[in-house]
Amino acid sequence: MPVTTAVTTPPAEGRRWFRRERRSIRRRVVSWIEGRLALKDTWTLTQRNIYILPTKAGWAFAFMLLIMLIGSINYQLNLGYLLTFLLAGCALVSMHLTHGTLKGLTLRMRPVAAVFAQEQAELEIVLTSPGARRHGIGLSFFDTRRFGWRQGFTDVPAHGQASARLAMTPARRGRHRVPTITVETRFPLGLFRAWSVWRPAAEVTAWPRPESPPPALPGSQAIGGEGRLQRRSEGGEFDGVRAWRRGDTLRNIVWKKVARTGELVSRDTSTPITQEFWLDWNAARVAGAGLEERLSRLSAWIVEAERSGQPYGLHLPGRDIAPSLGDAHRIATLNVLAVWK
Repeated sequence: MPVTTAVTTPPAEGRRWFRRERRSIRRRVVSWIEGRLALKDTWTLTQRNIYILPTKAGWAFAFMLLIMLIGSINYQLNLGYLLTFLLAGCALVSMHLTHGTLKGLTLRMRPVAAVFAQEQAELEIVLTSPGARRHGIGLSFFDTRRFGWRQGFTDVPAHGQASARLAMTPARRGRHRVPTITVETRFPLGLFRAWSVWRPAAEVTAWPRPESPPPALPGSQAIGGEGRLQRRSEGGEFDGVRAWRRGDTLRNIVWKKVARTGELVSRDTSTPITQEFWLDWNAARVAGAGLEERLSRLSAWIVEAERSGQPYGLHLPGRDIAPSLGDAHRIATLNVLAVWK
């Protein structure tokens, strides 16, 4: 039976080589530009950081005006001169308006919420106009993973603010700097493109992606040993008396003792302490797997413990996070895993 062998044709190799070279050149250009920009979460567009050039439509329009001018000279058409210079004047006015649409705008990056690796993080940018209404403001950044642009557009009201949202997807856990953002406009006629380049200082924290399907939680234990009691002012069994405190219910006041001494006292009660999970580094060991898989399992345990409403602590080599519950505790533990080495 004949065996068919796939042969790479020279044109296909040439196209791949061209794409690699194009990406390499782009990375070098972007690195050069970023090296000249300061890291700022607030960026004001001024005469010094706005650039403007004709678009493809603008160059085509200029070529048409040249043909009209040559025809008017050749045939001595006064109306041809009038129309040519009228259109050229409109183009110059549009260039002024395009540049003025960006001039004076202030951009501010809001703090970016942390996400799990390979999930979308939302970048919210607030644009403020100190003067007239601004139309057709576009914000974009180059996605190196997909080798394409992520874009968003908005209008900014006069003496007001507007928000534009972009999405980036961290591929790995850790802290990722927000990519360099380009703000641009082609308003009103699309003949010119004005733009500015902004390098925000904000970072996106990417937590380890939880293991799927989530593994079972490890066994729980009581903090401080079994039999330890936790004081409470209501419920539970009688455990002595104490001085009355604001907020104590009337049924907890010991009225007989009040009648004898004249002092307000309340029953003191206690209940067994809540069982808490310790999420241990050694317990998260995955056979045949490395650091990332272990962190992924710990991340899944944190999510499951929060979902079950059970207090949990995190034990790592050389570091412990005390048991607790809630969004602040969840974020703190996941942030530690995000940068763990």
